[in-house]
Amino acid sequence: MDIEKTKKFHVKHFHIPCGYMGDFTQEVRKLNAALRVALRNRAFWLENSCRCDIIKRTIKDGWSAILTVSNRERATPMAKIVALINQKGGVGKTTTAVNLACALTEKGKKVLLCDFDPQANATSGVGLEPHDLDTSIYELIIADNPEVRSAILHTKWVDVLGSNVDLAGAEIDLISLSRREYRLKDVLDQVREDYDFIIIDCPPSLGILTLNCLCAADSFMVPLQTEYYALEGLSQLMATVRSVQRGLNRQIRIEGILLTMYDGRTNLAVQVVEEVKKHFGDRVYAAVVPRNVRLSEAPSHGQPITAYDRSCRGAEAYIAVAEEFLEKNQ
Repeated sequence: MDIEKTKKFHVKHFHIPCGYMGDFTQEVRKLNAALRVALRNRAFWLENSCRCDIIKRTIKDGWSAILTVSNRERATPMAKIVALINQKGGVGKTTTAVNLACALTEKGKKVLLCDFDPQANATSGVGLEPHDLDTSIYELIIADNPEVRSAILHTKWVDVLGSNVDLAGAEIDLISLSRREYRLKDVLDQVREDYDFIIIDCPPSLGILTLNCLCAADSFMVPLQTEYYALEGLSQLMATVRSVQRGLNRQIRIEGILLTMYDGRTNLAVQVVEEVKKHFGDRVYAAVVPRNVRLSEAPSHGQPITAYDRSCRGAEAYIAVAEEFLEKNQ
Protein backbone atom coordinates (compact mmCIF):
# COMPACT_ATOMS: atom_id res chain seq x y z
CA MET A 1 0.00 0.00 0.00
CA ASP A 2 1.72 3.23 -1.16
CA ILE A 3 1.59 6.55 0.67
CA GLU A 4 -1.26 8.07 -1.35
CA LYS A 5 -3.41 4.96 -0.98
CA THR A 6 -2.64 4.91 2.73
CA LYS A 7 -3.85 8.52 3.07
CA LYS A 8 -7.07 7.70 1.21
CA PHE A 9 -7.54 4.59 3.33
CA HIS A 10 -7.34 6.57 6.57
CA VAL A 11 -9.70 9.28 5.35
CA LYS A 12 -12.15 6.70 4.13
CA HIS A 13 -12.40 5.03 7.51
CA PHE A 14 -12.44 8.12 9.75
CA HIS A 15 -16.16 7.70 10.30
CA ILE A 16 -15.78 4.38 12.09
CA PRO A 17 -16.53 4.79 15.85
CA CYS A 18 -13.93 3.91 18.43
CA GLY A 19 -15.24 2.59 21.73
CA TYR A 20 -12.16 2.46 23.90
CA MET A 21 -10.77 5.94 23.23
CA GLY A 22 -13.86 7.84 24.27
CA ASP A 23 -12.01 10.12 26.68
CA PHE A 24 -9.56 11.42 24.14
CA THR A 25 -9.93 14.22 21.62
CA GLN A 26 -11.93 13.65 18.47
CA GLU A 27 -8.82 13.67 16.28
CA VAL A 28 -7.16 10.90 18.29
CA ARG A 29 -10.34 8.81 18.21
CA LYS A 30 -10.49 9.10 14.42
CA LEU A 31 -6.86 8.15 13.98
CA ASN A 32 -7.26 5.24 16.37
CA ALA A 33 -10.30 3.99 14.45
CA ALA A 34 -8.38 4.08 11.19
CA LEU A 35 -5.47 2.18 12.73
CA ARG A 36 -7.83 -0.49 14.08
CA VAL A 37 -9.29 -1.01 10.61
CA ALA A 38 -5.80 -1.23 9.14
CA LEU A 39 -4.78 -3.74 11.81
CA ARG A 40 -7.88 -5.84 11.21
CA ASN A 41 -7.34 -5.95 7.43
CA ARG A 42 -3.70 -6.84 7.92
CA ALA A 43 -4.65 -9.63 10.34
CA PHE A 44 -7.18 -11.10 7.90
CA TRP A 45 -4.62 -10.94 5.09
CA LEU A 46 -2.06 -12.79 7.22
CA GLU A 47 -4.63 -15.37 8.27
CA ASN A 48 -5.70 -16.10 4.71
CA SER A 49 -2.21 -16.10 3.17
CA CYS A 50 -0.37 -18.07 5.85
CA ARG A 51 0.10 -21.80 5.19
CA CYS A 52 0.75 -22.77 8.82
CA ASP A 53 -2.50 -23.67 10.61
CA ILE A 54 -1.06 -22.88 14.04
CA ILE A 55 -0.05 -19.36 13.00
CA LYS A 56 -3.39 -18.80 11.25
CA ARG A 57 -5.25 -19.84 14.40
CA THR A 58 -3.03 -17.62 16.55
CA ILE A 59 -3.73 -14.58 14.34
CA LYS A 60 -7.46 -15.26 14.37
CA ASP A 61 -7.58 -15.77 18.16
CA GLY A 62 -5.48 -12.65 18.72
CA TRP A 63 -7.81 -10.45 16.71
CA SER A 64 -10.83 -11.91 18.52
CA ALA A 65 -9.19 -11.01 21.84
CA ILE A 66 -8.67 -7.43 20.64
CA LEU A 67 -12.34 -7.13 19.71
CA THR A 68 -13.41 -8.64 23.04
CA VAL A 69 -11.35 -6.14 25.05
CA SER A 70 -12.59 -3.29 22.88
CA ASN A 71 -16.25 -4.26 23.32
CA ARG A 72 -15.81 -4.71 27.06
CA GLU A 73 -14.24 -1.27 27.41
CA ARG A 74 -16.97 0.23 25.24
CA ALA A 75 -19.59 -1.20 27.59
CA THR A 76 -17.87 0.17 30.71
CA PRO A 77 -19.92 3.11 32.02
CA MET A 78 -17.98 6.32 32.39
CA ALA A 79 -18.78 9.14 34.77
CA LYS A 80 -20.13 12.37 33.36
CA ILE A 81 -17.96 15.24 34.56
CA VAL A 82 -19.82 18.47 35.30
CA ALA A 83 -18.03 21.70 36.18
CA LEU A 84 -19.82 24.24 38.39
CA ILE A 85 -18.44 27.49 37.06
CA ASN A 86 -18.88 31.22 37.49
CA GLN A 87 -16.02 33.71 37.67
CA LYS A 88 -18.11 35.92 39.93
CA GLY A 89 -17.80 34.95 43.60
CA GLY A 90 -20.68 34.64 46.03
CA VAL A 91 -23.24 33.27 43.60
CA GLY A 92 -23.84 29.92 45.33
CA LYS A 93 -21.39 27.90 43.24
CA THR A 94 -19.83 25.92 46.09
CA THR A 95 -23.20 25.57 47.82
CA THR A 96 -24.58 24.09 44.61
CA ALA A 97 -21.59 21.78 44.08
CA VAL A 98 -21.82 20.34 47.60
CA ASN A 99 -25.58 20.01 47.81
CA LEU A 100 -26.09 18.74 44.26
CA ALA A 101 -23.41 16.08 44.76
CA CYS A 102 -24.88 14.95 48.08
CA ALA A 103 -28.45 14.97 46.73
CA LEU A 104 -27.39 12.82 43.77
CA THR A 105 -25.75 10.37 46.18
CA GLU A 106 -29.03 10.14 48.07
CA LYS A 107 -30.69 9.25 44.77
CA GLY A 108 -28.45 6.19 44.54
CA LYS A 109 -25.78 7.57 42.23
CA LYS A 110 -22.06 7.17 42.76
CA VAL A 111 -20.71 10.70 42.91
CA LEU A 112 -17.25 12.23 43.36
CA LEU A 113 -17.00 15.85 44.50
CA CYS A 114 -13.77 17.45 43.26
CA ASP A 115 -12.86 20.65 45.08
CA PHE A 116 -10.72 22.68 42.69
CA ASP A 117 -10.95 25.98 44.53
CA PRO A 118 -8.00 27.10 46.72
CA GLN A 119 -10.51 28.41 49.26
CA ALA A 120 -11.45 24.75 49.87
CA ASN A 121 -15.01 25.58 50.92
CA ALA A 122 -16.42 22.44 49.30
CA THR A 123 -13.95 20.37 51.32
CA SER A 124 -14.91 21.94 54.64
CA GLY A 125 -18.57 21.95 53.61
CA VAL A 126 -18.73 18.17 54.00
CA GLY A 127 -16.94 18.11 57.36
CA LEU A 128 -13.31 17.73 56.23
CA GLU A 129 -10.41 19.85 57.45
CA PRO A 130 -8.44 21.17 54.43
CA HIS A 131 -5.18 21.55 56.38
CA ASP A 132 -5.27 17.90 57.51
CA LEU A 133 -5.41 16.36 54.03
CA ASP A 134 -2.68 13.81 53.35
CA THR A 135 -3.01 14.35 49.60
CA SER A 136 -4.89 17.28 48.12
CA ILE A 137 -5.88 17.90 44.53
CA TYR A 138 -2.81 20.15 44.25
CA GLU A 139 -0.40 17.24 44.80
CA LEU A 140 -2.32 15.18 42.26
CA ILE A 141 -2.21 17.68 39.39
CA ILE A 142 1.51 18.43 39.70
CA ALA A 143 2.56 14.77 40.06
CA ASP A 144 3.69 12.82 37.01
CA ASN A 145 2.05 9.60 38.18
CA PRO A 146 -0.59 10.53 40.76
CA GLU A 147 -2.24 7.86 42.92
CA VAL A 148 -5.75 9.25 42.66
CA ARG A 149 -7.77 6.52 44.37
CA SER A 150 -5.68 6.71 47.53
CA ALA A 151 -6.38 10.46 47.75
CA ILE A 152 -10.18 10.11 47.66
CA LEU A 153 -11.85 10.71 51.02
CA HIS A 154 -15.08 8.89 51.80
CA THR A 155 -17.56 10.90 53.85
CA LYS A 156 -21.02 9.70 54.84
CA TRP A 157 -22.52 11.93 52.17
CA VAL A 158 -20.18 11.83 49.18
CA ASP A 159 -16.66 10.92 48.04
CA VAL A 160 -14.30 13.89 47.89
CA LEU A 161 -11.05 14.94 46.27
CA GLY A 162 -10.17 17.69 48.73
CA SER A 163 -8.41 20.99 48.27
CA ASN A 164 -6.47 23.45 50.41
CA VAL A 165 -4.62 26.73 50.09
CA ASP A 166 -1.68 25.01 48.35
CA LEU A 167 -3.74 25.01 45.16
CA ALA A 168 -3.28 28.78 44.93
CA GLY A 169 0.35 28.15 43.92
CA ALA A 170 -0.66 25.93 41.04
CA GLU A 171 -1.16 28.94 38.78
CA ILE A 172 2.63 29.34 38.76
CA ASP A 173 3.61 25.66 39.02
CA LEU A 174 1.54 24.64 36.00
CA ILE A 175 3.34 27.03 33.66
CA SER A 176 6.38 24.78 33.35
CA LEU A 177 4.47 21.47 33.17
CA SER A 178 3.50 19.61 30.04
CA ARG A 179 -0.22 19.35 29.25
CA ARG A 180 -0.84 22.09 31.78
CA GLU A 181 -4.44 22.61 30.62
CA TYR A 182 -5.20 18.89 30.99
CA ARG A 183 -3.67 18.06 34.38
CA LEU A 184 -7.06 17.82 36.09
CA LYS A 185 -8.47 15.77 33.23
CA ASP A 186 -5.60 13.29 33.54
CA VAL A 187 -6.34 12.95 37.27
CA LEU A 188 -10.11 12.44 36.89
CA ASP A 189 -9.74 10.04 33.96
CA GLN A 190 -8.19 7.52 36.37
CA VAL A 191 -11.42 7.23 38.35
CA ARG A 192 -14.12 7.87 35.73
CA GLU A 193 -15.11 4.22 35.69
CA ASP A 194 -15.78 4.28 39.44
CA TYR A 195 -18.55 6.89 39.41
CA ASP A 196 -21.75 7.97 37.69
CA PHE A 197 -21.03 11.69 38.07
CA ILE A 198 -18.04 13.83 38.98
CA ILE A 199 -18.90 17.33 40.17
CA ILE A 200 -16.12 19.95 40.03
CA ASP A 201 -16.27 23.06 42.18
CA CYS A 202 -14.33 25.62 40.12
CA PRO A 203 -12.52 28.69 41.48
CA PRO A 204 -14.13 32.12 40.99
CA SER A 205 -11.81 33.20 38.17
CA LEU A 206 -11.05 32.54 34.50
CA GLY A 207 -7.40 31.55 34.96
CA ILE A 208 -5.48 28.32 34.35
CA LEU A 209 -7.31 26.48 37.15
CA THR A 210 -10.72 27.16 35.62
CA LEU A 211 -9.28 26.27 32.21
CA ASN A 212 -8.30 22.88 33.65
CA CYS A 213 -11.89 22.42 34.84
CA LEU A 214 -13.32 23.20 31.40
CA CYS A 215 -10.85 20.88 29.68
CA ALA A 216 -11.74 18.04 32.05
CA ALA A 217 -15.52 18.48 31.94
CA ASP A 218 -18.13 17.01 29.62
CA SER A 219 -20.49 19.84 30.51
CA PHE A 220 -20.68 22.92 32.71
CA MET A 221 -23.40 24.33 34.93
CA VAL A 222 -23.61 28.01 35.77
CA PRO A 223 -25.09 28.99 39.15
CA LEU A 224 -26.42 32.46 38.46
CA GLN A 225 -27.40 34.95 41.11
CA THR A 226 -30.55 36.81 40.14
CA GLU A 227 -28.93 40.23 40.08
CA TYR A 228 -27.87 42.62 37.33
CA TYR A 229 -24.09 42.19 37.60
CA ALA A 230 -24.51 38.44 37.20
CA LEU A 231 -25.75 38.96 33.64
CA GLU A 232 -22.66 40.95 32.69
CA GLY A 233 -20.39 38.19 34.02
CA LEU A 234 -22.37 35.52 32.18
CA SER A 235 -21.56 36.96 28.75
CA GLN A 236 -17.83 36.98 29.58
CA LEU A 237 -18.03 33.40 30.82
CA MET A 238 -19.74 32.17 27.66
CA ALA A 239 -17.06 33.86 25.54
CA THR A 240 -14.39 31.96 27.51
CA VAL A 241 -16.23 28.68 27.02
CA ARG A 242 -16.47 29.26 23.26
CA SER A 243 -12.71 29.77 23.16
CA VAL A 244 -12.20 26.48 24.99
CA GLN A 245 -14.56 24.70 22.59
CA ARG A 246 -12.61 25.95 19.58
CA GLY A 247 -9.18 24.91 20.76
CA LEU A 248 -9.04 22.69 23.84
CA ASN A 249 -12.26 20.76 24.48
CA ARG A 250 -14.65 20.58 21.55
CA GLN A 251 -17.00 18.19 23.35
CA ILE A 252 -17.93 20.42 26.28
CA ARG A 253 -21.57 21.49 26.37
CA ILE A 254 -23.71 23.61 28.65
CA GLU A 255 -25.48 21.54 31.31
CA GLY A 256 -27.73 24.38 32.33
CA ILE A 257 -28.17 27.69 34.11
CA LEU A 258 -29.25 27.39 37.75
CA LEU A 259 -30.82 30.49 39.26
CA THR A 260 -29.71 31.00 42.86
CA MET A 261 -30.44 33.41 45.71
CA TYR A 262 -33.81 34.08 44.15
CA ASP A 263 -36.17 36.48 45.88
CA GLY A 264 -39.49 36.62 44.07
CA ARG A 265 -40.54 39.69 46.03
CA THR A 266 -38.20 41.95 44.03
CA ASN A 267 -38.88 43.15 40.49
CA LEU A 268 -35.16 42.88 39.65
CA ALA A 269 -35.05 39.15 40.36
CA VAL A 270 -38.09 38.56 38.16
CA GLN A 271 -36.58 40.63 35.34
CA VAL A 272 -33.25 38.78 35.52
CA VAL A 273 -35.06 35.43 35.31
CA GLU A 274 -37.00 36.59 32.25
CA GLU A 275 -33.84 37.87 30.56
CA VAL A 276 -31.91 34.64 31.17
CA LYS A 277 -34.77 32.46 29.92
CA LYS A 278 -35.08 34.60 26.81
CA HIS A 279 -31.46 33.87 25.87
CA PHE A 280 -31.03 30.29 27.12
CA GLY A 281 -34.55 28.86 26.89
CA ASP A 282 -34.92 25.33 28.26
CA ARG A 283 -31.29 25.29 29.39
CA VAL A 284 -32.43 27.28 32.43
CA TYR A 285 -33.37 24.90 35.24
CA ALA A 286 -37.01 25.03 36.26
CA ALA A 287 -35.93 24.47 39.87
CA VAL A 288 -34.84 27.73 41.49
CA VAL A 289 -32.74 28.05 44.66
CA PRO A 290 -34.21 30.72 46.96
CA ARG A 291 -32.43 32.89 49.48
CA ASN A 292 -32.40 30.78 52.60
CA VAL A 293 -30.68 31.30 55.96
CA ARG A 294 -30.36 27.57 56.58
CA LEU A 295 -28.34 27.20 53.37
CA SER A 296 -25.87 29.74 54.75
CA GLU A 297 -25.67 27.99 58.13
CA ALA A 298 -25.08 24.44 56.89
CA PRO A 299 -21.42 24.88 55.79
CA SER A 300 -20.41 26.11 59.25
CA HIS A 301 -21.59 22.73 60.60
CA GLY A 302 -19.76 20.79 57.88
CA GLN A 303 -22.98 19.33 56.51
CA PRO A 304 -24.95 19.45 53.27
CA ILE A 305 -28.35 21.08 53.59
CA THR A 306 -30.22 17.77 53.35
CA ALA A 307 -28.43 16.61 56.51
CA TYR A 308 -28.56 19.94 58.35
CA ASP A 309 -32.24 20.78 57.82
CA ARG A 310 -34.05 18.61 55.33
CA SER A 311 -37.37 20.40 55.78
CA CYS A 312 -36.14 23.90 54.85
CA ARG A 313 -36.80 25.55 51.50
CA GLY A 314 -33.14 25.32 50.52
CA ALA A 315 -33.08 21.53 50.95
CA GLU A 316 -36.29 21.15 48.97
CA ALA A 317 -34.80 23.27 46.19
CA TYR A 318 -31.62 21.21 45.85
CA ILE A 319 -33.55 17.94 45.92
CA ALA A 320 -35.60 19.34 43.03
CA VAL A 321 -32.40 20.38 41.23
CA ALA A 322 -30.98 16.86 41.60
CA GLU A 323 -34.18 15.32 40.24
CA GLU A 324 -34.19 17.65 37.25
CA PHE A 325 -30.48 16.98 36.68
CA LEU A 326 -31.13 13.24 36.55
CA GLU A 327 -34.04 13.72 34.15
CA LYS A 328 -31.75 15.62 31.80
CA ASN A 329 -29.11 12.87 32.06
CA GLN A 330 -31.19 9.74 31.63
